[in-house]
Amino acid sequence: MTDLFHDLAPLLWNAFGIAAVFLQEIISTYPALSPPTLTPAHSIRVCNALALLQCVACHPDTRMLLIKAYIPLYLYPILRTTNMSAPYEFLRLASLGVIGALVKANTKEVFTFLLSSEIIPLCLLNMEIGRETTKTIATFIVEKIMSDEVGLDYVCATAERYFAVGRVLDIVLESLEKQPSPRLLKIIIPCYARLSSNPSRAGLALTSNLPDNFGDVTFIDGLREDPTTWNWVKQLLDNARANQARSVIGRGGGGGIDDNVAPSSE
Repeated sequence: MTDLFHDLAPLLWNAFGIAAVFLQEIISTYPALSPPTLTPAHSIRVCNALALLQCVACHPDTRMLLIKAYIPLYLYPILRTTNMSAPYEFLRLASLGVIGALVKANTKEVFTFLLSSEIIPLCLLNMEIGRETTKTIATFIVEKIMSDEVGLDYVCATAERYFAVGRVLDIVLESLEKQPSPRLLKIIIPCYARLSSNPSRAGLALTSNLPDNFGDVTFIDGLREDPTTWNWVKQLLDNARANQARSVIGRGGGGGIDDNVAPSSE
């Protein structure tokens, strides 16, 4: 849509009453969230509105205006729902699409806004309960946030946050053994690599609890075909070796994960 009409986002945002219509469509779902009464037709209608909102989130001239109006926060009640029926899944997917469009900008302003509004727990929830596409977009958001030092520091600032992220990453990785998804796997690997690069005890904890998959020669060899993914694998394994060496000589690093949370000895 944006390729066909590059100025669509500014026109939508600046048109009289359109922002209010976006909010009206989003808020119209709230009564149907609990108890769950959302119909397929209602879900499709709101998803269409969210597709236009995603266009606004993508455009450099309207992205920060959307954030300054706090409109992404109105999507959070939708992202908290756990109903597994299709209308709710599509609604969560469309909402994550808007957030995903924001993080593609790779700006600290976007990351700071999303972190301050607690987007990580919502993404983790959708990584755990969503279908493949929902898991993929939610994981993509977490990966993009952790690709910036602000996001990585946030995740690794407390043991609770670090272990919450690590637990869900392990769950998703394990699920891929039953339902393989190369696209999702390519996003999971950088998440592990970024966590392993943290100089605090987060990196040490990850190294000590690295999933068995990364010690499986067959699994590792299967990742060599994609150069980008393989570079992340090499970075992860290099970080793991460096963290093990630091652990042996007793250099735990400062800051980050609480000092009383030591990595398990294996």
